[in-house]
This record gives sequence, C-alpha cells and structure tokens, in this order.
Amino acid sequence: MEKQEEEKETRMDCIALLTPHKMETFHLSHRLRSYSFTPQPHAILYYTQRTTEGGLLISEASGISETAQGLPNTPGIWKKEHVEAWKPIVKGVHDKGGIFFCQLWHSGRVSNNVYQPNSRSPISSTDKPILNQQFIGGSEREIDANYSPPHRLTVEEISGVINDFRIAAKNAIEAGFDGVEIHGANGYLIDQFLKNQVNDRTDQYGGSLQNRCRFPLEVIKAVSDEVGSEKVGMRLSPFANYNDSADSDPHTLGVFMADSLSQLGICYCHVIEPRMVTQFERVETRESLAEMRKAFKGSFIVAGGYYDRDEANRVVENGDADLVAFGRAFLANPDLVKRFRLNARLNEYDRSTFYIDAPVVGYTDYPFLDD
Repeated sequence: MEKQEEEKETRMDCIALLTPHKMETFHLSHRLRSYSFTPQPHAILYYTQRTTEGGLLISEASGISETAQGLPNTPGIWKKEHVEAWKPIVKGVHDKGGIFFCQLWHSGRVSNNVYQPNSRSPISSTDKPILNQQFIGGSEREIDANYSPPHRLTVEEISGVINDFRIAAKNAIEAGFDGVEIHGANGYLIDQFLKNQVNDRTDQYGGSLQNRCRFPLEVIKAVSDEVGSEKVGMRLSPFANYNDSADSDPHTLGVFMADSLSQLGICYCHVIEPRMVTQFERVETRESLAEMRKAFKGSFIVAGGYYDRDEANRVVENGDADLVAFGRAFLANPDLVKRFRLNARLNEYDRSTFYIDAPVVGYTDYPFLDD
C-alpha cells in the first residue's frame, strides 16, 4: 500500500502545475499560490499550515495607513508595532521553507467613517459614493456595512498616499517579508483610479487612460525604488466590477497596465480572470488574459474561481500563466499541494465562516488529508 502511494505521488509530481518556476530571484517548487484574509493574531498557525518548501504565499490585505482600513480587525503594516507583530508570522513561514509576500492595501471608498481617523470620510479618486453596496463580512454592526461618501483626494494628498505605500513596503521588508504585492484590484483605492466608471477627475490623475494609470504606476515606482523592483508584484482586476468599479474598456486598460508594469521590471503581475466579474461567482465570457500575458514579461499569475486541479494545470500546461493563485481552495485545504500531488479529494469550503472574527473557526480547523 505504501509503495503504491509512493508510485502514485511520483506519477502526479509530473503535472505542469507542480513543476518548479523561477520568479526573478525566487525559486518556487510548484505553481500554486495561497492568499486569503485572517486578521487574527493566531495567523502563525494559519500561514504555517499552508506553507510548503519553495511555495509562495501572499498575505492577507494589510493596510498601509490609518486611512486604509475598510473592515474590522484587518492587519496593518504602517507602524513599528505592526512590523514586530508580523515578524514571528513571517519567521514561521520561512522556517518551513516558504516564500512570503505582504499584500499592501488601501480600501479607498470601500470603507465607513467608523474605521477612519477622527471619523473622517474615506478617501478616493472621486467623491461619488458606492451605490451597489455588497458588504463581504467581518462586522455584526449594520452601520459598519454601509460605505460612507468619500473625500476626493487632492493632488497634494495623492503624493502623501504614494509615500504611505513606500513606507509600508519598507516596513514589510523590515518585518522579514520577501517582497510586497500592491493590491490594485477588487474596487479598492488603486482600482478606483484605474476604472473610468469611478474616476471622474479632470486633473493629471483622471480622464485619459494614461492619466488614470498615473497614480498606480507612481505607487509601483516609489515602492520599487524603496525595496527593489525584483521584490514587487501587483494584483489587478481590469474586467471585474467589484464595489461599483467597472471600466468601459477593460481589455485596453489591462494590456496598458501589463506593458507599463513590465517596463518597470517588477517581479510578477497577478490578475483576476475575466470570468470573475462579481465578487464570488464565475460567469461565461469570451474575454481572456492572453494579451496581458503577452505584454508582461515577468511571472504571470492568474486567479479567480480556481478550485479544480485539472483546470489549473491546463492553464500552466498551455502557457496561459506561469502560476495559479488559490484562495478558497487553500483556505479549506491547508495541505492543498499534497492533495493535488495525489489527486486526492478536496475539503469543501464553508462560506458562512468567511471573514468572521474568530481565531480558529473557518481558518485553522479544516482537516488535513492525514486526519
């Protein structure tokens, strides 16, 4: 029986999804990526459960400043105490041979006054509020589920936010992270500048495609200058309409950003599949990321609704992406790499526990294959 399992494991090792990949200076042992939210201090266990030798983990979204927060109990990376709190978590991942990037995040207008300093308005590219509010969880108070009308950033204030991203990146490296991922997706602050259905500015940060991409690219430039472009990745969702953030020409937006990021020489581009127009459900579409993949010369990561080993393997095998990111599948299966290697059955995720304020339930209580 043991010999059969060994032979089976060896056989499954050969699939494209489980082959090594060189990502700039990082040597990855397989092509599965993990990212999720877990704002609890018990995160050491959560992340180390999902760490494999040579595997890349992307942290939960971590606020870059006191104005960045849009959900209760989400972590930050702008203070010295945040740096110290992250250190043992990062060490836990490194002790198991993992590679760990910190996702730097600003929620922008996807927030409420109760999360803002002195109850001020959330900040954004616009002063238009979110009309189609879909709160994803994390608070039992109804008031916290209402997104407040935002304050339109001035040009001077934009410079301050760029500096906040730079300092957060510096702090992440000090905490021991191997690199940082700039969260430019899902309708959060950077996405609010990118998308023309949100960005209604008439200055150098609005109007044309180049102007709408100016702020995100200035963030990337500042962060790259601080920590090195080889330690920087970016997450994008040009085709998505999360939090009232749609674009009239997502294909052109996506290709322009992919080409611009490639010129800046960053480590990877992490893109949500066009089928994930909404937050949680896949839709049929003829759109693809092929042109973005062609435009970006670094490692190309895709995400969005992947819960099937064979589908993800085909993406890598066909050259559509270098890496595939798993969120819900990795949340529910801490030993996902082993399960894929053995082609074993996966645990089903429990959506009712997503984003809840609990240290164990929904985070570290999913069973391993050997349990």
